[in-house]
Amino acid sequence: MHTDTVFFSGHIGQIECAIDYPDSPPRGWALCLHPHPLFKGTNTNKVITTLSRACVAHGLVTLRPNFRGVGQSAGEFDKAHGETLDMVALIQQFLAQHPEFSHQPWILGGFSFGTAVAAQLYAELQDHAITLPQKLILMGVGVWRYAYREVKLPEDVFIVHGEKDDVIPLVDAYEWLKDREVPITVIPNATHFFHGKLVILKHLLQQQLRLAI
Repeated sequence: MHTDTVFFSGHIGQIECAIDYPDSPPRGWALCLHPHPLFKGTNTNKVITTLSRACVAHGLVTLRPNFRGVGQSAGEFDKAHGETLDMVALIQQFLAQHPEFSHQPWILGGFSFGTAVAAQLYAELQDHAITLPQKLILMGVGVWRYAYREVKLPEDVFIVHGEKDDVIPLVDAYEWLKDREVPITVIPNATHFFHGKLVILKHLLQQQLRLAI
């Protein structure tokens, strides 16, 4: 695997993005969205790099953007709204620059605050007639905390949460999902950042990737 840093144009300035490349010819691509920018969330977060490594090992070129105000990305925190619209622009630019990926499968995943962007991005993609990902992955889900629009989750969404999440209590995730008729996978004794549970998380992600692509 090797990594390049590239820049895309967001709605208020540049978006810094790390792109991880597999050693073999790619079979698709992935977009991994990091946790809260105001609480040290960056594209190097361990949960996000765990997802990225799983995707790269599965043969996917993987994009890890920094949200507004993080690293060299322009702007300030916008409660998931501006961040989501930036990701629409990023996807459009990435596919325009790399048309070979336009007809290949892709994965969309987010962690914590990144789940709010990922879930609402899924809805925005439908509005913009952009091909939907083969799999939506939400880790440490907290979509409702930064919801600006209605979200309809795909039936095969993969949601994973820590039993002892100390940032987003599991009971809150249950409450959000009670009328959505989608399952949630709970890792026993795991906290919000899945400390000591990243190997288990990676195995679960690898299973999902094998099912999706």
